[in-house]
Amino acid sequence: MEFTEEIVTDFESTVSEVIELYQHRIQWLLQDSRKVFGVIKGTKVGLLVDVSHLSYGPRLLDFQKNLLCLIDEQLCYKKQLYCLSFSTEISPLWESPKTINVHVLREVRQWIEELEPGRGCNLLKALRHVLPMKELNSLVLIVGSCPDQSFEILCDYTQQCTLGRKVQIHTVIYDCSNPASLTVLKNLAEAVRGCYHCYSSKGEESQKAKDLLKSIKQTFQRRVGDLLGSERADVSTAFANTEPSSFFPKPPKHKGPLVIQTPGILGKTSADWLKTYGLKAKKLDLYQVLAPNAFSPVEDFVPILKKTVSSTLHEAMMMQFEWYDGTIKNIHVDLPVLYNYQKLLAKMVRIYEKRVDWLSVASRRIWGSVYERRVVILVDISVTNSTYISHIQHSLRLLLEEQMSDKDSFNIIAFGSDIVPWQQELLPSQPENLEKAWRWVLSLECKGSRNVLSALRRAVEVEFKDKDKHKSQGLYLLTTGIPDQETHTISAYVAEACRGFDLQLHVCLFSVTKGTDSSGIIPARYANPTETASAFKEIVQAANGRFHWFGEAGIFESDDISSIISEMEKAKNYSQKCAFLVESLKQRSVKQSVKPLTPEGHSNVLMRNEERKKQKVPSPKPTAVLKDVKDNHGAERNTPVRVVAWRPPSARAGIPPAQTVKEWPQTENKGKHKPRKQAELSVSVFYTEEGRNVGTIYQRYPKAMHIRKSVCSVTLPKEEEICSSKEWLTKYSIKKLKLELSRLMFDCTHQKKTVECLHKKVSAKYCSIFPSREINGVVKHLQFHPKELKSYTEQLGNVLQRYVQRVQWLLSGSRRLFGTILEANVCVLVDTSGSMGPYLPSVTKELTSLIWEQLRKNEVRFNLLRFADNTESWKEYLVEAADESCHDAVQWVSTCHAHGSSCILAALQKALSFQGVEALYLLTDGKPDTSCSLILKEIERLIKKQDIKIHTICFSCADRGAVEFLKKLASQTGGRFHCSSAGEDGQSAAHRILTEGLDDEDNPVFPYFEGDDLKKLTQEVAKARSFLKQAKSWRLLLEKWNTNQKDDSGFQESVQD
Repeated sequence: MEFTEEIVTDFESTVSEVIELYQHRIQWLLQDSRKVFGVIKGTKVGLLVDVSHLSYGPRLLDFQKNLLCLIDEQLCYKKQLYCLSFSTEISPLWESPKTINVHVLREVRQWIEELEPGRGCNLLKALRHVLPMKELNSLVLIVGSCPDQSFEILCDYTQQCTLGRKVQIHTVIYDCSNPASLTVLKNLAEAVRGCYHCYSSKGEESQKAKDLLKSIKQTFQRRVGDLLGSERADVSTAFANTEPSSFFPKPPKHKGPLVIQTPGILGKTSADWLKTYGLKAKKLDLYQVLAPNAFSPVEDFVPILKKTVSSTLHEAMMMQFEWYDGTIKNIHVDLPVLYNYQKLLAKMVRIYEKRVDWLSVASRRIWGSVYERRVVILVDISVTNSTYISHIQHSLRLLLEEQMSDKDSFNIIAFGSDIVPWQQELLPSQPENLEKAWRWVLSLECKGSRNVLSALRRAVEVEFKDKDKHKSQGLYLLTTGIPDQETHTISAYVAEACRGFDLQLHVCLFSVTKGTDSSGIIPARYANPTETASAFKEIVQAANGRFHWFGEAGIFESDDISSIISEMEKAKNYSQKCAFLVESLKQRSVKQSVKPLTPEGHSNVLMRNEERKKQKVPSPKPTAVLKDVKDNHGAERNTPVRVVAWRPPSARAGIPPAQTVKEWPQTENKGKHKPRKQAELSVSVFYTEEGRNVGTIYQRYPKAMHIRKSVCSVTLPKEEEICSSKEWLTKYSIKKLKLELSRLMFDCTHQKKTVECLHKKVSAKYCSIFPSREINGVVKHLQFHPKELKSYTEQLGNVLQRYVQRVQWLLSGSRRLFGTILEANVCVLVDTSGSMGPYLPSVTKELTSLIWEQLRKNEVRFNLLRFADNTESWKEYLVEAADESCHDAVQWVSTCHAHGSSCILAALQKALSFQGVEALYLLTDGKPDTSCSLILKEIERLIKKQDIKIHTICFSCADRGAVEFLKKLASQTGGRFHCSSAGEDGQSAAHRILTEGLDDEDNPVFPYFEGDDLKKLTQEVAKARSFLKQAKSWRLLLEKWNTNQKDDSGFQESVQD
């Protein structure tokens, strides 16, 4: 093959530009601080500097100069910074990370200039000091000598502290020739998936990079020069019109004999493989590990207290943990066991990653793992695959070479419009048979449409005619598009063929690149890649097989790989829960170790005060000082009591002077339960002016103020519940989850009162302390912390995302047209009048989907009824949703045709006569042929005797009269109204919200839904978005307010100085 001079010149120019780009990048990396320390990532950086390798003189000065260059060129643009130097001991510059500003950078430069050499390199101590700082997302370790600790100790500790966190660790070897130091830092960076940089003052690494780049450039120029001398002819027209594929590389000897390999690993599906290597099989399930130290809370009835009391031992000894069944267990946390468990989880994740890599290479990238003993391969050679015939052949070559030599027997069936088998029966998988099959594959030509059903029938009825006598049998279908037949028809056939036998159908779907269809050929049926994949997944599910979807860009979806990734996600979840337990235990230990310091002489006083609070306070008396004259023991009892006016020692005291009281009010407790909480009392006893007479003061304190509740953590179930939006929101609405923004606010209203001496209204004292905003027409003060609003926005954002996922679920599948089927015994009524003619094909398609997706899956007893001029039911009674009955129902639905008018009343009367029916689902596009009020009255009369709901479905909302009639009918019977319009716009809005996020609170917006389920849920979404928008605006206001307050306080301090 030869090329023109123009093509070669263009190629040379392109490659030269790429090499020049690489050269500029390398030169940029070899300049300034990047040459010494590399490129520092992250926004909140911790800088750890080893000073053990330094010595007074030029080396120290060069090191300080390089560090100052790093600060000025890279670290000054970060958000936060923390600096620490270490040798044998550590020397931090600050106690916590600082936000970068001019003053902080000045302190850092001064700190660098004052660095002094030390002895020893205690890197572990430095890491133990810095890694617990959760604010940092990047650590820079600058080391010039070999660390005192081994690699295993440093690696284990770093992995334990960074587990579940996104921390970028950047290790730098600074001018160190010790091989042990290089090995330790390089392996540490690889273990934590960080970056490694090596700097030498001799410039060895940079010189190697420059020499390598020069060699590449010279080699390229030499090869291009040779190529230019030999080019002679133009490229052929056939080659110019063919687009090459990068995913299927064509070997040089494409038509050569097979190089048959013997598989070294026994083929298994990932599901079978996980039975041996899964977390549960390896006894690494978190609940298996915690079970020996998990105890259920103990509750017992205490007769004295007359109530059930829970044990409180766990509060001091154990941690509470939610079990897999939703119950709460008390866990004794064994730190060494959890640490070893996390290491085992990390080891299993590495094994799973190797399994995924193994499944993603060679023939498994195309076919997955072929594990059955008897195999039939179905190959799509329809005319639309003309462009890809060489790729299909190469795929078969890889399969025959790598996975077929250890099988018992095999056959290959090619299909387009006609069925072309290689052999009339299965043949043993011997090398000569594999070679003959390959020669036959090379002779295949593409023609016809895509008759998948006929190919399946040929394989099942001929190759697997004695399928009941054998085990481990598999069909592998390689195709590029949607079959000629309907999906439900193929699903029904393969479900019937595979039921009760060890036979599975696996689909390998190859998605071709857009714009590369062969010569504009239009297939018999068209579907986009997503719809095609959905159809084949439904077929595979019916045959208990596996689905594998790939293209030139790689693997898009694979059941085998998805199972492994799911297990990896489970391991990650378990590891995060372990980290949570450890962190909770650490926080509890810190709280228990911090106790208030109490002088020894006053310990009894504190005990007395605590005991006094627990004692019952006597009945309150008026505020007064009572003097009991104890000297006159012989005085009569009716001697009047002399009241001594008590003077406070300070003018600020708030106790009023004593007054004469003629009679003490009698207070009695007439009821056992107090209507409301009594005010708290304080009792003070002291000696009076004369002798040892005692006086007592009773003071009533005001009631405790209402305290704002904190933002609670919210977790919504990931699996969708089959219920109406009204029922779902009774459990998961904003109000039920206690996420209403007003709930978090103090009732602190901005007030102004008239001051007579000033003759004007004056604001309260606290008005200048807190920012204010008008809320529902009332000016209120915002007494929030920015952290509270941040936590609130995060929780509300998660809930809002879950709402949108629920909306997306309601708009998917058959729920988009029919809504959600809630009851266990239903009848579906379909309008087949003349006005439904244009829509009837799509309605029958959705009705077929409803039968399999909701009725069969949820085992709903059902019946179908169509009505036009007359009514016609599928059966005269409700039928169990078995596979056979569902196939029969689908066949009956396919015979529907549009004609006549709509006799809704007759249809409802007949459906209500079915025994055991709980709900009717009425689908229509317009008004009935009789009076709407007559129908409503007649239905009200009929359902008085039986509790049956009627759910109405409006196929088109253009006729407002029909919409109002269907709404009234549903409301009257306790049912729901559903409208199928705006479904596509709703799906688009939901997809945009989930992919683009909620940065713009006003866009995208859901369309207006008239159906009850979608309407209620989207209203809750709008409510949540308004709360989220308000919380974000308040948070910005508070941050700005706090910044201004700090600036004002700093200005006042400078004025006072």
